[in-house]
Formats: sequence, C-alpha cells, structure tokens
Amino acid sequence: MVTQIEPPKYTIEEYLILEEKAEYKSEYRDGEIIPMAGGTTNHNKIAGNIYVNFRVAFKENNYEIFIGDVRLWIPHYNIYTYPDIMIIEGKAVYEGKGTTTVINPLIIIEVLSSSTSSYDKGKKFRYYRSLPSFKEYILIDQYSFFVEQFSKTEDNKWLLTEYENEADMLAFTSLNFEISLQDIYERVDFNEE
Repeated sequence: MVTQIEPPKYTIEEYLILEEKAEYKSEYRDGEIIPMAGGTTNHNKIAGNIYVNFRVAFKENNYEIFIGDVRLWIPHYNIYTYPDIMIIEGKAVYEGKGTTTVINPLIIIEVLSSSTSSYDKGKKFRYYRSLPSFKEYILIDQYSFFVEQFSKTEDNKWLLTEYENEADMLAFTSLNFEISLQDIYERVDFNEE
C-alpha cells in the first residue's frame, strides 16, 4: 500500500512572508503554495503587445493595466494568484496595506500554455467569477491564432466569443477597446516554442 504524503499547509501570513523573499512567484490556494511555471518568449510578447496597445489607447482614460507581477486576492476561495494581465476601472483597490495585491479587476487576460490551459479555463475561471468587479475574461493561445473571450451579461451569464483569424478584431465588451489578432500576435513565432 502506497501512503500519500499530504503537502504542507501554510497560513496566509506564512505565504506572504515566503513570497516576499522568494526568487520566483507562487500561487496560494487555500493553504497550499503552488510554484508558477516560467513564461516563454511568445507568452511575454503577447502580454507585452496587449499592454502597449492598451496604454496607447487609454493614455488619458480612467483605467489601469497591470502585467504579470501584481498579485490578485480572491477572498471567497482563499487564493492569491498572478494573472498575466489585469485591467482595472478607476483606481486599484488594494488588499492589506501595501500596493502589491489588488482585489478589483474588471478584465483578466491569461496567455495559455500547455501546462496551465486546463486550469485557466476551468477552476481558475470559476475563482475569478467570484469577484464582483470582474466582467470579462480573455484567454489567448500562444501556439496559434486563437482567442476566447468570455463576457458577463447584464443577467449574470457568461457569453463566449471565439477569434481565430489573423484579421479578426477582438472587441472588448466592458470598455471601448478593440485590438486585432495581428497586433496581439505581433512578432510571435509559432515555430519557436
């Protein structure tokens, strides 16, 4: 008989202390600390392309965009995580006293990898949906032209729209912003990864 060893459980305070000193980022999932996978160059290019296009379009508007290193607190599920991109309307609302963890994203964007795709599309999306401010979820495949957009309707249903042609325009529903898949995938080499 094989005995399964339970992973150690950590308090939120222990996680935050460890995370402050860590050389790499980890998620906190209700007592478990999960190391995050490293990103690829294509992953980085896609996130950067969205960030740059958004910053140019919304230079004078009341939105903030955060990329990669800003933590998100999901209180309902007792989770800290690092979305690839978060867009916040107005000012960021911080959890705790510092400025490292936000709680009010309007839009979350994840660039999918082989190792995170199922989690990002499944449980993680469920966790994100518990946030009252959250209205739009964008999933971007880094291996081909393919984007999935989930938009929250007025009657609290989630509507899926898919984009898979280079000329397609991803039109955000929770703010007035469009970006072509060509711009999202600029300088991305699908043969590279």
